[in-house]
Amino acid sequence: MERKLLISPTIYRYMLAEMFFTFLICFCFFFFVFFVNQILLMARDVLERHVPFIQVVLLIIFSLPGVIAMSAPFASLVATLMTAGRLTSDNEILVMLTSGFSYKIIFFPAITMGIIISIMSFFTNDVLLPAGTIQFNNLWRRILVSVPALELQSNSVKRFRDTVVVTGGVSGNVIHDLLIIDKTEDGERRIIMASRAELKDGGREGLSLNLDNAFIQSSKEVVRENYDYATADSLEYWVSNEDIIQADFNVTPREMSSRDVLSVIRARRAGLAIRENDRKIRMFNGINELENILRAGPQSADWNKRNASYLSIDRDLAILDSIRNDRTLLTYVVEIHRKFSVPIGAFCFVFLAVSLGLMAKKSGQTVGFIFGVIIAVIYWSMLFVGQTMALRAGSPPFWSMWLPNILSLGIGIVLAVIRVRK
Repeated sequence: MERKLLISPTIYRYMLAEMFFTFLICFCFFFFVFFVNQILLMARDVLERHVPFIQVVLLIIFSLPGVIAMSAPFASLVATLMTAGRLTSDNEILVMLTSGFSYKIIFFPAITMGIIISIMSFFTNDVLLPAGTIQFNNLWRRILVSVPALELQSNSVKRFRDTVVVTGGVSGNVIHDLLIIDKTEDGERRIIMASRAELKDGGREGLSLNLDNAFIQSSKEVVRENYDYATADSLEYWVSNEDIIQADFNVTPREMSSRDVLSVIRARRAGLAIRENDRKIRMFNGINELENILRAGPQSADWNKRNASYLSIDRDLAILDSIRNDRTLLTYVVEIHRKFSVPIGAFCFVFLAVSLGLMAKKSGQTVGFIFGVIIAVIYWSMLFVGQTMALRAGSPPFWSMWLPNILSLGIGIVLAVIRVRK
C-alpha cells in the first residue's frame, strides 16, 4: 500500500495564506453587514440629539468590538468554504492527492485557522466588548446629560430610578396629559397628573417640568389606606441627571466578561439557595400547622384559620417555583454559554466547510460563498431561536446555545469520513 504523506510545510503555508486572505475579504463583508445594522440602530437617537460629529465617530468606534466578535466566526465559515471550493474546482486538491498527500493536507491549515479565529473572537467578545461598552456608556451619559429633555417622547412610558413618567402627545416642549408616579426620600408615594406640562432647560441639574392644573395624591408606604391630595395651578417638577443616567445604563450580561458573568451566577445561585431553603422551612411549618387544625376538627378555635393556611401554602409553592425558575439567573446562564459557543463556532465550522468545499465541481468560490452565507443565516437563526426557547420556554441553556455547533461539527465529520473513503 502506498504511504500517504501527511503534509508539506510549503503547501501548509500556501493554503494557510490562501485561507487568511479569503477570510479578510469575507470578514469585511460580514463586518459591513453588522456595522450597517449597528449604525441604523444608533441613527435615530443620534439624529434626535444632534450629536457632534466627533462624538458620533467615538460612539461608532466603541461599538466595533461587538461587530467584530460576530463577524469573525461567519467569515471563517465562508472563507474556508470558498478556499476549499476553489482548490477543488481548480484540481489543486487532486494534484496533491496524486502526489502522495492525504486529505489532511487541507484539514490541518483549516483547523489552524479555526483555532486562531476562535481565540481572537473570544478575546474580542470577552475583553474588548466589555471595555468598549463601558466607554460607549460613559460617552452616551455625557450626551444624555447635555440634552436631558429629549428623553421624553410622545405616548411613551419612561422609567427613572424612583420615577415613572407617562406622556401623552408631545409638541415641541409642550406635553399633553402627563402622569408621574414617584417615591420621595421619606418613603411617600405620589401620583401627579397634569393636563399640560412644559419642558424647561434644566442645564446640568436635570429635567425640569412646569405643570399646569396639577393634581397630587400622596400616601405613606407603610399605611397606604391613609392618603392626601392637593391641586395646584402651577407646579415645578424635577428629575435629576443622576436618576436619568441610572435609568439608562444597566450593564447587561452580554456587556460583561465571562469571569464577571460567572461571579454573578455563583452569587445569585447562593442567594436563591438560601431563599429556597427558608421558603421550604416556612412551607413545612405551614403544612404541620394545617394538619394540626384539621385533626382538631371544627370544634377547635383555629378551625377558621384553615383557609388562610391553604392560601399560605399555595403562595409558598408559587414562590418556590419562581425561585427555581429565576429568569435573571437564566439570562446569565444563557449568556455564559453564548460567550463560548459563538467563538468556538469558528472551529466547528472548519470541518463542515472543508467537507462541503471538497465536493465542489465548478465555480468553487462562488458556490462556496453562497453556501456559506446560507449556512451562516441558518446558524444565526438557530442561535436566536435557541436563546428565545431557553429564556421563554425553559429549554436547557446548554443545548440551546451549543446545538448549532454540535450539528456543524457532527455533519462536517460525517461528510469528511464519506469523502475520504471514496
